[in-house]
Amino acid sequence: MHFDLPTIWAFVIGFGLMMYVFLDGFDLGIGLLFPFIKDKHERDIMVNSVAPVWDGNETWLVLGGAGLLAAFPMAYSVILSALYGPILLMLFGLILRGVAFEFRFKATESHRPMWDKLFFVGSLMATFAQGVAMGAVILGFQVENGEFAGGGLDWLSPFSLFTGFSLLFAYGLLGVTWLVIKTEHGLQKKMRALIKPLTLLLAACMFIISIYTPMINESVRDLWFNLSNIIYLAPLPIFTATFAFLLMGAAHSKEEYRAFICTLCMLFLGYLGLCVSLWPNIIPPSITIYQAAAPTSSLKFTLVGVVFILPVILIYTFWSYRVFRGKVVDTDGYH
Repeated sequence: MHFDLPTIWAFVIGFGLMMYVFLDGFDLGIGLLFPFIKDKHERDIMVNSVAPVWDGNETWLVLGGAGLLAAFPMAYSVILSALYGPILLMLFGLILRGVAFEFRFKATESHRPMWDKLFFVGSLMATFAQGVAMGAVILGFQVENGEFAGGGLDWLSPFSLFTGFSLLFAYGLLGVTWLVIKTEHGLQKKMRALIKPLTLLLAACMFIISIYTPMINESVRDLWFNLSNIIYLAPLPIFTATFAFLLMGAAHSKEEYRAFICTLCMLFLGYLGLCVSLWPNIIPPSITIYQAAAPTSSLKFTLVGVVFILPVILIYTFWSYRVFRGKVVDTDGYH
């Protein structure tokens, strides 16, 4: 039986990155929300809502990066060389955020505000850097003889800066809708009030990116504006807009999970649209997964490890969220 190994690996990496956006997105979003919440007790509740799971969420980023190295070494080399700036900014932000996360609980009252600020700054840096990297990938990279041939600041552009700001709204919305599920009373009311404005801002950003991307990428333009493809691709923007409207309607719903699920669906459709636009290129604008793939023997060998590891990650992720599925009702943890 013949397996299209590059495609299988592309789906594995894509799935890992999607899970990272979904899971680490809402706890980064909680850090981004700190400036809107001044009460110390409420900030403690926000952090406690992700304390049992936030470390595990970053497993998916490791899986995506390691999978890229194992299956598409050329893509790993080119993308990391092209994105040194945002990747280093992201890593520094994640480290700063992790340190602040732990130290804010142990700090004295006089030092706690400093760690709260650093928790916000780390979350902001990591999120913005991820958005900038996404924008740079969409724009594409200059490659010669399988190596990055561009400059050190090629990732810096108005479009990549815009995608960086856009991701702030996406992660902020994930954080807000997560806290609607996990909190109650005054804090939950504050989170509900943020759903509509963040949804409108995110929808506007997604619309602008959707319009601008075909303008800067010829292959994307040919794909989306080909009459024969419209019947297949039109549901993506239509459903995305539908979930945006449903999300705003769910802002005050008694079904607390509804807003979070609508946010996940909205972001998934945006992510799917991006993947469809770039497929089968893994190094835009023109290097495909087949050109960048490792030898078949390497793809087979590493895939065996993924077959065992991926179910384990999924099981412990599901189990951790199931164990901590209640509300955080005080600073001592889950109820």
